[in-house]
Amino acid sequence: MSSTRSRLRLLVPIVALTLLGAACASSGSSKGAGSAGGTKRVTLRLGYFANVTHAPALVGLQDGEFARALGSNVTLKSSVYSAGPAAVEALFAKAIDASFVGPNPAINAYAQSHGAAIRIVAGTASGGAFFVVNKDIKRAADLKGKKVGSPSLGNTQDVSLRYWLKQQGLSTDINGGGDVKVLPGPDNGTVVQEFQQGDIVGAWMPEPYASKMIAAGGHILVDEASLWPQGKYVTTLLVVRTDFLNAHPDVVANLIKGLSAAIDLTNSDPTKAATLVSNGIQAATSKPIKVSLVKKSFKSITFTLDPIASSLKTDVAHAESLGILKQTALTNIFDLALVNQFLASAGQPQVSS
Repeated sequence: MSSTRSRLRLLVPIVALTLLGAACASSGSSKGAGSAGGTKRVTLRLGYFANVTHAPALVGLQDGEFARALGSNVTLKSSVYSAGPAAVEALFAKAIDASFVGPNPAINAYAQSHGAAIRIVAGTASGGAFFVVNKDIKRAADLKGKKVGSPSLGNTQDVSLRYWLKQQGLSTDINGGGDVKVLPGPDNGTVVQEFQQGDIVGAWMPEPYASKMIAAGGHILVDEASLWPQGKYVTTLLVVRTDFLNAHPDVVANLIKGLSAAIDLTNSDPTKAATLVSNGIQAATSKPIKVSLVKKSFKSITFTLDPIASSLKTDVAHAESLGILKQTALTNIFDLALVNQFLASAGQPQVSS
């Protein structure tokens, strides 16, 4: 196992930016989508994670929904990331054009670029995150003086963990100090391994890694859904670089169309979708995962184009209260014009920012 000191070198800088906006409003700036881009060839570089909470991304890539929706003039290239901060770095470097990410990385990308770099164009998943601990941990007080894990500093589950601990009267800090020592891992698989080895007593993790920890003898201390109104909170979003969105709204519109098809398949045929996700995770990580485990993980996740904007605003407040995010305006982080055009054409209710 890596030492605490070496792991802390991986931590991303704290975001320090501007005044908190009163609301997260859709800019509605996307131009109407045309055809699949005419005859001009375009390359779309798409990021995603090998998580079940990214199931529609894995299904869309594995089963070809994205490629079919994008059309023959668009070349699709995909890249897999272990956590949100790495995907954000790739977006900033223009190594990718769009990515599936959690809410906190999306917030950080927007904040670090003063609102210029990215736009959230659609939702993908809600739910599917748990605080899994070993059998000796029965309540929050049992965690004092212990080490716990999260996927990456400042990622969605890391913020959820730290905020919940704060609500229980337990302090943390980004250097691994405080009442509970939070050790963000370099990747999800390493966090699970550390739990199996007894190096940490638990971790706040997305599926399927939460279920892997349960299979290794852990139990659920907190189902994150229990902390949100009606159990609804955004886990995965589709973000696009603003310059790519402005240059190729037709390509982004067709990507959203492919995402909808992937969500429909995941919801209508969970067995097929679980097989596709299992194959996709194994291809990305070189580690097999049982189809039955993926299918079980689906039960705690809702796959939807709705970005559940209200929960994103709460995520901002949580990150600010922890000092991970300074006050920042998110007025134009959403651009839902294209997803709402698609939903209207399909006779479905529009989503709101």
